[in-house]
Amino acid sequence: MAKAKIRYVCQDCGSDYPKWMGRCNNCGEWNTLVETVIEATRPGTVARAAKSLIGRSTPLALPDIPADSYQRLQLSIGEFNRVLGGGLVPGSLILIGGDPGIGKSTLLLQASASLAKMGQVLYISGEESAQQIKLRATRLKIRGDNLFILTETSMNAILSQIEKSKPKFLIVDSIQTVYLSELQSAPGAVSQVRECAARLQEVAKQQNIPTFLIGHVTKTGAIAGPRVLEHIVDTVLYLEGERFYTYRLLRSVKNRFGATNEIGVFEMGDDGMREVTNPSEALLAERLPNASGSSILVTVEGTRPLLVEVQALASTTTFGNPRRTANGIDFNRLLLLIAVLTKRVGIQMADQDVFVNVIGGLQIDEPASDLAVAAALTSSFRNRPVAADVVLVGEVGLSGELRAIGHLETRLKEAAKMGFKRCILPASTQLKQLKNLPLQLHPVRSLEEALELALV
Repeated sequence: MAKAKIRYVCQDCGSDYPKWMGRCNNCGEWNTLVETVIEATRPGTVARAAKSLIGRSTPLALPDIPADSYQRLQLSIGEFNRVLGGGLVPGSLILIGGDPGIGKSTLLLQASASLAKMGQVLYISGEESAQQIKLRATRLKIRGDNLFILTETSMNAILSQIEKSKPKFLIVDSIQTVYLSELQSAPGAVSQVRECAARLQEVAKQQNIPTFLIGHVTKTGAIAGPRVLEHIVDTVLYLEGERFYTYRLLRSVKNRFGATNEIGVFEMGDDGMREVTNPSEALLAERLPNASGSSILVTVEGTRPLLVEVQALASTTTFGNPRRTANGIDFNRLLLLIAVLTKRVGIQMADQDVFVNVIGGLQIDEPASDLAVAAALTSSFRNRPVAADVVLVGEVGLSGELRAIGHLETRLKEAAKMGFKRCILPASTQLKQLKNLPLQLHPVRSLEEALELALV
């Protein structure tokens, strides 16, 4: 009989080593190796299994494969439908990750109440008792007559209950608490997470049950467990947001049935997660139009345009080395823009403490935000406000030139809908398709020219 082997597996990237090390050589993270028992197969097991599979399936020519259209199931949560690609696909396996306390369980409990109107929902909790879930449901005013709660961590018991009750929808909170008794490793280990997810995938596909899995995240923000867990599932969603902000973003990073990088916007309240159907209006509600150091950016998250306020503050430092702080934008991008403003525009910030913040706790990664950030910095430095009716879009190059960006028509339509009158944009943009928009367009070639137009 073959003996089981002990390996040390990285919880971040899934790399395994024969002995423990303080640092993973693959991803470079410290203290992420966990002792894992890997079961060895008996001699001849793989050969017998391969032999038994012969003849189970045959290749089909592409024209002969039936292309039956699947009917998406619509939840009563419109933002959830948006992120899923238009609704829930039968038999799909969906993984939702996020920081502790961000609202994953709350969102899925609200979603399960919506799903219960279409069929039986089996909510499996390995972290909370049935009484705790009942208290949350009472606070959220969820009745859920067709919603059944099972507090269980044994995968064999869960599979038995699924076979017995035959639910139409399945929710597992969370995948790291479930274990298979055949494996010797502890719950949450790489082998347990991988095998339990594979069993649930098999159930979802064979019985056509849409299945939601909640996953813990590591200290780097990635879903805990090996990367193969994200390959097993059909859709990977992240619930993002700062704990001290009310807004939450449900972001799609993988979707076999829809577009990736799609987002849904929610607001956390006493009665649970509320949809924000017009996030641009919500993000600009407390804006001071004539304040210096503020500019309006039109960013695109997935297919949705968002108007976001970028605030900057430049003040004379009292120390030898000035501080640079960036919230919501890349720190290195901020340093680049400060260097371009100094070299190409003549704004000396060597003795200035610089702080940049994106309102609402959003994280903006696209280069199209460069012009708005540079305008906010210049506005604060010169104490001249940016015009209240103007939006700014454009990437800033190292020579101080403005470069074209994508999805421009979508951005401008959103700006016009929110009441803005003018837009400063790169001169290389094709303007023929933008003539019918109710916006006055100011195409410019350089950052210096854009700043002169933007500041009052």
